[in-house]
Amino acid sequence: MITGKQLNEWIAVPVDDLASRSRVPFVLADSRSEVHERFADDLWSEISGAREAGREISLIVPIGPSDHYPLLAKRINEAQLPLGHVTFFGMDEWLDWQGRPFSADHPFSLEGRFHRIFVDLIEPGLRPRPENVIFPTPLALDRSSEELARRGNLVATYGGVGFQGHLAFNEPPSSRWTAVSADELRDSRTRLIPLAVDSIIAHAQRSAGGNVFAVPPMAITLGMRDLLAAPKVRLYIDTGAWKRTIVRILLFGEADVDYPVTLVQGHPDVRVVADRDSAAPPLAAPQFGGPSDIS
Repeated sequence: MITGKQLNEWIAVPVDDLASRSRVPFVLADSRSEVHERFADDLWSEISGAREAGREISLIVPIGPSDHYPLLAKRINEAQLPLGHVTFFGMDEWLDWQGRPFSADHPFSLEGRFHRIFVDLIEPGLRPRPENVIFPTPLALDRSSEELARRGNLVATYGGVGFQGHLAFNEPPSSRWTAVSADELRDSRTRLIPLAVDSIIAHAQRSAGGNVFAVPPMAITLGMRDLLAAPKVRLYIDTGAWKRTIVRILLFGEADVDYPVTLVQGHPDVRVVADRDSAAPPLAAPQFGGPSDIS
């Protein structure tokens, strides 16, 4: 459980000192565009290195952040690098109020967006095989996990970080009647979830002009078990003030189910990249007679 006093101590750390004082490896980028370039470079290195070595690989990838995908597609086309050796696993997907998937042309279909901003930008002869683009679906709940296990070649999980620390749609367990421990969340499997209010508000602001009624109320997500099973975990944060507090909690806090991304603590190979705006100190909380719990 994090206290207000702890958080204020973390907030006081100057942005240029974060890397030297963080509990996890941290890279400070000067701008959002640098975060995107680093993300594209990391994916390129993994994909091209595997091709050169003659290895088939699987990658778990997000559709938030996503501005790196056109950069990567351009590089693939320029190098004429075929992607037949790569399987892309989407880490989550939006669902309608009945827990059903949207059609690929729906604006909130993450699989559809992955094709529009990445796959469709790649020359047809270079694209990954259709069966090697796999997103979770409620119609076959364990499909992603089973395919990950069958391939046995997962090399990295890439992701962003939500306002309260969700990784994919692994949001803080919210039921007052169901206590979930850190170990239970770390071992969580693919599941359907109702979206937290802060996630709906965030996506309404970014994608729907503030119209919360346009944002789907449910999602399906890979569990932390699959996400943390990758030999590498790479997290990219680029949305400015909205993420300043969670950046500090991720870098300095211990594993806490109220901030699920902190479960990367203890992973053997994790790295966090954030731009200077997202890593800037947030406003400190006042202390009224002593520290107050914020978890």
